[in-house]
Amino acid sequence: MSNHLINAYQSLPVNFTHGDGCYLWDTDGKQYLDALCGISVTNLGHNYPPLTAAIQEQAATLLHTSNLYSISWQTRLADLLCATTEMDRVFFANSGAEANEAAIKLARLYGHQKAIKDPHIVVMQNAFHGRTMATLSATGSRKVQAGFEPLVSGFVRAPYNDPAALEAIAENNRKVVAILVEPVQGEAGIVIPELGYLSALRKISDQNNWLLMLDEVQTGMARSGKMFAHQHEAVLPDVMTLAKALGNGVPVGACIARGKAAEVFQPGNHGSTFGGNPLASRAAYTVLTSMLENRIADNAAQRGAQLVNALQQGLADNPRVLEVRHLGLLVAVEMRIPCQPLVTQALQQGLLINVTAQRTIRLLPPLILSETQTGEIADRLITCINQFTE
Repeated sequence: MSNHLINAYQSLPVNFTHGDGCYLWDTDGKQYLDALCGISVTNLGHNYPPLTAAIQEQAATLLHTSNLYSISWQTRLADLLCATTEMDRVFFANSGAEANEAAIKLARLYGHQKAIKDPHIVVMQNAFHGRTMATLSATGSRKVQAGFEPLVSGFVRAPYNDPAALEAIAENNRKVVAILVEPVQGEAGIVIPELGYLSALRKISDQNNWLLMLDEVQTGMARSGKMFAHQHEAVLPDVMTLAKALGNGVPVGACIARGKAAEVFQPGNHGSTFGGNPLASRAAYTVLTSMLENRIADNAAQRGAQLVNALQQGLADNPRVLEVRHLGLLVAVEMRIPCQPLVTQALQQGLLINVTAQRTIRLLPPLILSETQTGEIADRLITCINQFTE
């Protein structure tokens, strides 16, 4: 490892040289089954042929011009995103944090346009929205906030999966203009709210003229078994953020708005040098088109059910396993004990996983998984967990 890199990561001792589909190979030629997708990014797998071809062709044509000019691929992508999401307008950024930053700025500007001088945004305990100063402040983790004070003000924190708490805030705080929430809390350990939670938030937002802003950076792009996780409740947000799998590895983020939220930003209010450049836009257009045409969300739902069923059966007799839960291919195995060492043990067995919230094994495999590959992930993980808890 280079001594010239800022020591911001605790990287595992492996370096991948290439990938294909659901597999990666390291510098020694060892093959790994990828059950993490670069943290829910390569949902279509590695070296996805249509995307590879589109990137190669675009790289040989035009990479960047800036948003001082019209970008045809950006326009096409915006049209397709709005048709798919039933939303109205899109602002393109380069990451999930930037997309959420745009949503936060949009909500504040919305509040000022309503003559609220100090607009507040409701965010949830244990949420994760990014590492810029505003998104870090919106995040509900003291661990990632520590040392970066003073944080950005204007956020009101509420317990997740508790509509009554939002109703209480509405009664007592007239400065609130928006709710920012994950349909499923990913970094907190794949925390899935009760069915009806998002519908309740939609109702509360409508009653109070708030914007309902959904962070679908991790849950979007078919990961949940629907194209977007809020579709499990047939709820439409006012603002939705996407990134991660939108480019399948090419950095791109999107802040999508509808109705009253769609007209808040005007020229000069926000911007991005690289956001929605020709390469990123064409990559995202290719990804979204492929997902829709190949019904990737359906496969995610089927393989998610298969994987969880296999894990539940294989771990049923292990007293150290608390719960196996999922929404599509957002899969969690929650342990009763800290289990961070499992990441290295699984790596040795050729399986890439992640542990979050200290006790939760997080699985985010490619959405193109076959039935055989799904069984392979389950078998390897069951073996690792049982060996770890012996």
